[in-house]
Amino acid sequence: MTTDGRSAHILNVLITEFGDSIRRDPAAFRRKFRKMAATPFAFYRGSASLFYADMTGAFADDAFLDGRTRRVWIHGDLHAENFGTYMNASGVLVFNVNDFDEAYVGPYVWDLKRFVASVALVGYAKALSDDVITGLVTEFARAYLAELTGISEGGDDAIGSLTLETTSGVLHRVLQVARLNTRVALLDVETTIDSFDRRFAAMDGRHPIDEETRHAVEAAFRDYLTTLPTTSEVEHTIKDFALRTGVGIGSAGLPSYNMLLEGHTQALENDVILYMKQAQVPAVARHITDEKVHGYFKHQGHRTAESQRALQAYADPWLGYTTLNGVGQLVAEVSPYSSDLNWEDVNEPEELASVIRDLGRAVARMHSVADDESSHDLVDFSTEDAITAVIDGDTGGFTTMLVDFAHSYGAQARADHQLFVDLFRNGRLPGL
Repeated sequence: MTTDGRSAHILNVLITEFGDSIRRDPAAFRRKFRKMAATPFAFYRGSASLFYADMTGAFADDAFLDGRTRRVWIHGDLHAENFGTYMNASGVLVFNVNDFDEAYVGPYVWDLKRFVASVALVGYAKALSDDVITGLVTEFARAYLAELTGISEGGDDAIGSLTLETTSGVLHRVLQVARLNTRVALLDVETTIDSFDRRFAAMDGRHPIDEETRHAVEAAFRDYLTTLPTTSEVEHTIKDFALRTGVGIGSAGLPSYNMLLEGHTQALENDVILYMKQAQVPAVARHITDEKVHGYFKHQGHRTAESQRALQAYADPWLGYTTLNGVGQLVAEVSPYSSDLNWEDVNEPEELASVIRDLGRAVARMHSVADDESSHDLVDFSTEDAITAVIDGDTGGFTTMLVDFAHSYGAQARADHQLFVDLFRNGRLPGL
């Protein structure tokens, strides 16, 4: 494809994906696109729609896929910065994949390819050689396959969840930092004490809501509670509401509401902050034709919550869904125990390789959770068995496929970033 042809393709994909949203809130998308213009990786993060258009277009490939492995529950936006810590429902700190806004059911290799291309972009930004990048992708592929095989065979070869007990090095430090976080510290940042009770503090991007909106959010909250396991009545008392704006590259122009809840006692140090945000159609959904998948979800909030529950063992106990003004919403806790992996702190090839191996294991566990042994019936077969069967012992061929893709699509993403910047700065993105 010529440069002009690729520019036209990028423009068409972005307008198809974001056109309506740009018309609703052009200022939000100017901010979003300026963030995407900053680096090739930022562009890659914000352009999942382009990636999936390529997966069914110029970069389409049926290698290591069959009927079953085309319909695995996938993360949908698996790049290097979508990993971090969370406190699971059993009270254990876990390092795992996060941000399930784009999750859906599709070919498992799309997750792997999206991740390894992001590794190539990270490596390029760190001025690592092609050989080092090849080595990192190889480590990921082998760790992924080894963990998945261990799970499939049911022996002792699987490493298991990434916790304080099973990690070392960089990821262990990330978990240790998350362990130092406290609910009180989060509340001190987000709230203030007024008349002997907590209220949301004033800050940029947070606004009070009017009475009509408050009643609508309260009604949505009551519906949300029906999607949760039973909790104490104290935790159902909302003490304050707020509107959040400008949250994240992926949520441009979408409202998000915070709710401050009474904790499990009347003591002020265990209050809980929830967010309720509008869920969107995932980019990958445009390229999946399976009607069983399309018809499974009540709305996008339901899809996001059910996907996270499917892909993340022992997920956030506050995770649920509702509708607000007829639009699907995701609801979850603003967790004090969330800590992301900062790639700026990981630079040496040996350290990078160790992290990449652990991420390969985390992705394998994610793919293995949502199958016939889970509480969800959308994927009704053993995903680990299906994936290991389709790879059929060809570790070398499987690894080569991912290495080749990482280099080729990493280069494509870098070139696309420049084309995007030129489109944006020259006023060729309609509505901006």
